[in-house]
Amino acid sequence: MMLTRLLALGVVIGVAGWWLLASGTGVEGRQAVPEVAGSRAEPGATSAAALQPATPSAPAQPSAAAPASVAPASGRPAAAPDTPTHVPPSSGAAVASPALLLPVQGITPAQLQDTFTDARSQGRVHDAIDILAAEGTPVLAVADGTVEKLFDSERGGLTVYQFEPGGKYCYYYAHLQRYADGLAEKKAIKRGEVIGYVGHTGNASPDAPHLHFEIHRLGPEKQWWKGESLNPYPVLRGGQALP
Repeated sequence: MMLTRLLALGVVIGVAGWWLLASGTGVEGRQAVPEVAGSRAEPGATSAAALQPATPSAPAQPSAAAPASVAPASGRPAAAPDTPTHVPPSSGAAVASPALLLPVQGITPAQLQDTFTDARSQGRVHDAIDILAAEGTPVLAVADGTVEKLFDSERGGLTVYQFEPGGKYCYYYAHLQRYADGLAEKKAIKRGEVIGYVGHTGNASPDAPHLHFEIHRLGPEKQWWKGESLNPYPVLRGGQALP
């Protein structure tokens, strides 16, 4: 009796095991379910997609070049970069000649005094400007030009007559202590060049050494001792251009 029951139980167990193996749902023989995106993978499991060789991604296409400028809200096209600024044409007005350099080194325009119309002996008018300075102070050429004449006169003492390049004006320096080394007639000189030194030669007082400076507008004959006297004060004091 016992043997019959054991045989029957073995048959039942064998049939049940065979059925489970055939259906593929057994614990040991079940197939792995493909991983769903977003679900956690089983430990140690590797998906079929992971075993495939990586496919290189296509290179990114270059984006279209940005426009050089963007139209403003007004609808007008913006100016292209590096557009040169418009320069208005010249008005054609004549450029004034540069002001003359003050001829005594270290003297400022504020120190000048207008002595052009001051009276002098024998009913004369000064027709010049006197620039007071210490004896030996360098005297400078007021502009480019040429030494037309070096002269030692009774009134002016050691003097220099300088013509400007165009021959329109003559600059006269007087009462010099001495000339600069190498100064000579017909020598070209530059604006700011030392041509002599302040003194009191001629009829100047030893107690008041100074430079006597004149400007003459020359006539067609270009004579160094002649010409129309022009007041140097507004030219040297205020930077006024010569007429």
